[in-house]
Amino acid sequence: MTTTATRPARSAQHHQVVGLSAAFGIGMLVAVQSRLNGELGHVLADGVAAALISFGTGLLILLIGTALVPPIRRSLGNVWRAIRTPMRGHGGLRWWQCIGGLAGAFLVATQSITVSVIGVAVFTVAGVAGQAVSSLVVDRLGFGPAGPQPYTTLRVVGAVLALAAVVLAVSSQLSHPDGLLLAVLPALGGIGAAVQQAINGRVARTASRDAYGAVAAGVVNFLVGFVALLAVFLVDLTMRGAPQHLPSEPWLYLGGACGVIFISAAAAVVRVVGVFVLGLGTLAGQLIGSLFIDLFVPAADKAVTFPVVAGTLLALVAVVVAAVPNLRR
Repeated sequence: MTTTATRPARSAQHHQVVGLSAAFGIGMLVAVQSRLNGELGHVLADGVAAALISFGTGLLILLIGTALVPPIRRSLGNVWRAIRTPMRGHGGLRWWQCIGGLAGAFLVATQSITVSVIGVAVFTVAGVAGQAVSSLVVDRLGFGPAGPQPYTTLRVVGAVLALAAVVLAVSSQLSHPDGLLLAVLPALGGIGAAVQQAINGRVARTASRDAYGAVAAGVVNFLVGFVALLAVFLVDLTMRGAPQHLPSEPWLYLGGACGVIFISAAAAVVRVVGVFVLGLGTLAGQLIGSLFIDLFVPAADKAVTFPVVAGTLLALVAVVVAAVPNLRR
């Protein structure tokens, strides 16, 4: 017989499972966006311009949605009031908790600076290492809307397994990397990504308790990130000049739409599972998504290898291990 006391526990467990599944989906969408933006950057021969286009199209979609949907405007109004009067019961939001988009802009900028020197493999390992460690600290300090999350053996083991999964997945590309000191930049980008997820979740909770709050957090994130990337692009423009032409393939411009979906979804999910489990679920989803993309839409220089498959499976184990304490609660 189901008692009244067990119903909230089962409901909470159900929310954890749904949130973790959403984190997998977010990661797979990130993999799709990475391929789209990567192709766009290759065609333009300018990664900063590609990132600016991606952020710009995403921001345009969100601004159109804001103009057409009154609850989104009300949610943004709640964020503005919370910033102006943080001590009067509007959620205690500070202005610096609305600049999570800077972390995304920084990560994209560091990619354009370092990948050509250290390679994608080292960039990924350094970024995941920074995010895995940072998410533990961010959760412990309670930056996210889920509140403080304690250090536990399973969470630490999950972080180590997640890092090992990425190292294993890219192990065939790690021979003789150059410029390892530049790996500090993507590591800082990974640290920023964990903070970004946490504070975007707080913005979403302050904006509204429903899905419109997550969309409002996406608007703030994209606006801040677009302004930051625009500043970087203007500097890049003076040094390298503008891209010669824009590609005619419309699918190359869908990266921004993907970003709208997963940024808003992450802002909603982080309040359920916390920053750490969201990060691990996203990592596993990225590996799985990348694996399927390479299998069915392979790039000319990318082949599916045993380390990639093994790393994907190990990432799944890491997510399960790290999520056990949350599922128990």
